[in-house]
Parts: sequence; C-alpha cells; structure tokens
Amino acid sequence: MTIRVLVVDDQAIVRDGLVTVLSLVPDLEVTGQASDGAEAIAAVDRDPPDVVLMDLRMPGVDGPTATARITAEHPGVAVLVLTTFADDESILTALRAGARGYLTKDAGRAEIATAIRSVASGQATFDATVGARLVAQLAGGAPAAQPVGLRDRFPDLTPREADVLEGIARGRTNPEIAAELFLTVPTVKSYVNQVFTKLGVRTRAEAVARVLG
Repeated sequence: MTIRVLVVDDQAIVRDGLVTVLSLVPDLEVTGQASDGAEAIAAVDRDPPDVVLMDLRMPGVDGPTATARITAEHPGVAVLVLTTFADDESILTALRAGARGYLTKDAGRAEIATAIRSVASGQATFDATVGARLVAQLAGGAPAAQPVGLRDRFPDLTPREADVLEGIARGRTNPEIAAELFLTVPTVKSYVNQVFTKLGVRTRAEAVARVLG
C-alpha cells in the first residue's frame, strides 16, 4: 500500500530535499508541499494525505497550531514532526497538539520512511534523541533502574497497565512491549485499550503527552 505524504517546512531547500529523498522510497508518494501551517491546513482540506511531515517553527501559523487543527478536523491524517528542536517544551507541545511522532532533522531517509510507516499505522514513534529525553522525563532525573512512579501519578492503573504505559511512553510497539513483558500481542492490545480508557486519551501520542505533562 502506498502512503501519501504532505511535506511542510518553511525552508524551500529543506522541502525540496525531503521531496527528493521520499520520492526514492517505493511505498511513499509525496502529494504536495506547504511552506507554513496555513498552507498545510488548506492542502489537507483539499486532499487529505495519510501523513503530514510537519516542521514546528514557521512564520504565521506554526506547526503545533496546524497540527491541532489538522488532527481535529481530519482524525485519519497522522502528523509526524520533523524539526531541529528536541527540547522538552517543543516535544510536549507537539504531542499535545496531536502529533503521533517526533523526529529531529538529523534523521536519515530510512529512519524518516520507517517513522512515516509507523505513524500511518497508528503507532507513536520517536528518534533516539527524543526517546532519550522521554526516558529522562519518565525517570524524573532518577537512575533508569529506579521505578518511574507511574502508578503514583495514575493510581487507577494496575501494575501491568503501568508497565504497558511505560512501554508506550518509550516509543515501543505492541510486539516490542509484548516481548519485554513476556505477554502475547493481543494481551498487550487489550492493556493498551484499558490504559487509553483510564487516561481519557485516544492515541499513543496523547498518552505520552499525559505522561510528560
């Protein structure tokens, strides 16, 4: 199946480079470009893609504002952030706006393509830099071996649900969580649904935003 992608960045040279790179990937089709959030919203309204590859900081309508509008009006469209910035505030703002994934611009073609496929299938995805910051947030600055205290923050969760939430927040897929927790994939899917219900969220990215917030 071909995944249709809209590329959004205020720098023409970056847009052109991304279009060229993504055009070399057989299962990806670039359907258009936008130079700011307003153009991105209009493009999605005209012809919704499967994935919007979204820059964050742009003049006029910025990435988070466009992301929030697109995900609210077109819930079937996934937004994948591709930006220079990997600070906690930028990551959290993007996830709260509805982005399903977050990459920095040093990501290579294979990593970007994999992330596009991941968010198109409903997964949350983060590159190594962002993942490291998420882990640090989960640990609250404590050594990684210490418990992250998710059940203290979300007391309605069972111990296993908290384990699954931690896996989601670390960007793990259901099969990866299943392998780490010695569970079956259907069992993990069931736990994920229970976590979503208890947190009042609909997507993995929203769940991560709750953890970081």
